[in-house]
Amino acid sequence: MAAAPTIEDLIAEEQAIQLGGFDYELAWRLGCAIRETAAARNLPIAIEISHHGTAVFSALLPGASPDNLVWVRRKRAVVERFNRSSLYMRLLCERNATEFHARYRLPHADFAASGGGVPIRIRNVGIIGAVAISGLPDVEDHALAMQALGKLA
Repeated sequence: MAAAPTIEDLIAEEQAIQLGGFDYELAWRLGCAIRETAAARNLPIAIEISHHGTAVFSALLPGASPDNLVWVRRKRAVVERFNRSSLYMRLLCERNATEFHARYRLPHADFAASGGGVPIRIRNVGIIGAVAISGLPDVEDHALAMQALGKLA
């Protein structure tokens, strides 16, 4: 399992990976690239990519379960609510010795501050969507999503 980055690492990473644009075609290519990487490595993951709050790509690979689809939805909800990665929110709460759901008064069924949900940031525009992955340890889910986004930047 990869070591967890720091909050400062995550901020720098998010600022460094900004795309020139994003549409449904690019969402499809991004989702397919993540899926191909996962299939080649035999990773049992769920993938979801959203654009302006709407899921535009979803996949469940062999070995993953329908439960992983619930996790990607919950991780994506964190990104959309806070405009930060779900791993950032987990680490922020750990740093501040607070429990995420209690601190923000959010239901467990709808939000998961666990790595794997990352914002899709457009240069000079801001966040327009999210990539969410579930099935690996959360730091690895996060790394896989950011690596795929980084290849598009």
